[in-house]
Amino acid sequence: MSTSTLIAALSEVLPPDRLLHGEAARKAFESDALTAFSSRPEAIVLAEDADDVVATVRACHRHGVPFVPRGSGTSLSGGSLPVAGGIVIALNRMNRILRLDAQEQIAIVQPGVINAAISAAAAPHGLLYAPDPSSQSVCTIGGNVAFNSGGAHCLKHGMTSNHVLAATVVLPDGEVVTLGNEAGDPCGPDWLGLFVGSEGLFGIVVDVTVRLLTRAEATRTILAAYPSLQDAGDAVSEVIASGLLPVAMEILDRLTIEAAEAAVGPGYPPAEALLLIEVEGERDLVEAEFAALCAVIDASAATAVRHVVGDDERALVWKGRKSAFSAVGWLSPDYIVQDGVVPRSRLGEALAEIERLAASYGLRVANVFHAGDGNLHPLILFDGRVRGALEQAEALAGDILRMCIALGGSITGEHGIGMEKRAYLPLMYDEADIALMRELRAAVDPAELSNRGKMLLPIGEPA
Repeated sequence: MSTSTLIAALSEVLPPDRLLHGEAARKAFESDALTAFSSRPEAIVLAEDADDVVATVRACHRHGVPFVPRGSGTSLSGGSLPVAGGIVIALNRMNRILRLDAQEQIAIVQPGVINAAISAAAAPHGLLYAPDPSSQSVCTIGGNVAFNSGGAHCLKHGMTSNHVLAATVVLPDGEVVTLGNEAGDPCGPDWLGLFVGSEGLFGIVVDVTVRLLTRAEATRTILAAYPSLQDAGDAVSEVIASGLLPVAMEILDRLTIEAAEAAVGPGYPPAEALLLIEVEGERDLVEAEFAALCAVIDASAATAVRHVVGDDERALVWKGRKSAFSAVGWLSPDYIVQDGVVPRSRLGEALAEIERLAASYGLRVANVFHAGDGNLHPLILFDGRVRGALEQAEALAGDILRMCIALGGSITGEHGIGMEKRAYLPLMYDEADIALMRELRAAVDPAELSNRGKMLLPIGEPA
């Protein structure tokens, strides 16, 4: 069956303003945040409820047409890139918080709900939703579930998988299943754990039950300037070795500091590297932990230390950090955001190696990352108008990923494999591991209709 036949079938159950197949609409959906990849869909379904998703997926299954779920399109690995000959199922209009139970500390939300909107709705009850990716003001919970998103405060609170209790999912054949439960109690195989982080290969989530946390009684934040990235990385290792567990530890290098200052003016001190650390919890405990933290930082190679005072100053400091990816646009017309992980104990070594690699390629790299769990986000700057510049930047990105593996880390911390890193997956896993991944995928979606080509190469396509 052709895609045109599918569109004709869908037009019988969807109004014209929610089934888009004109040239302008298709072009608007041809890329996500990784704009180096593009592929124009045959049509876009603007789903407004679970019934729309079920009807569309069942039609795709009948006609053998691949589909790609999409929220805000903020994927940095090409995770919501359309499939040639397929359709996009846009979930942005499914943006309602269906239930917020302050007593049980849970919220049930549709996949198009913006991450930050959950905390905003929970705030009057003294609650919050902990995972806080830098794109939290625009990214959706459905995408967070697909890629097991983290954020600056995941060091203590954990990733999306630690806060999702249940999900209603439309499988690739249109069957609707519920994974997990509101209580979060395990019962049988952990299908929810398998689904979270599966990058859309097992279907589409249509509602999510998330755990809410009580807001901390007290928060203390410190900024420390260092003469080099390695010194800042070594300080992170020293903090962890001291037995402290901050809620967040972030590093920004000189280029990132420059970009953040130009974009939002957070008032960062000039330095080759800046370490941002935050502790939170009960007031007495926080004060004791903060005193111990300050002692560790004072004994490190820090050249300047600043205690952040008050909620307004703290919000501005974090605005600078969370605006870093977009702020780098002040420094370069194009850049690649990479996402590798190294053990914390080798963080300083990894940062020094990134500097060496960047120099060998003659490229600038702005570093901003979740230092507490070794999740690197080097931003490789280039000018796409220069012939071969993109390929050179991609080669450097590949060398950084190989370094992460060599140091005992991973090729992704939270951005996923998507389209960008498929070729590097065999460097982390052997043939038996990848064969098992394919076997699991085939058991759920033998025709590979759901987000085809992401993470795993399609059947029959050469590596």
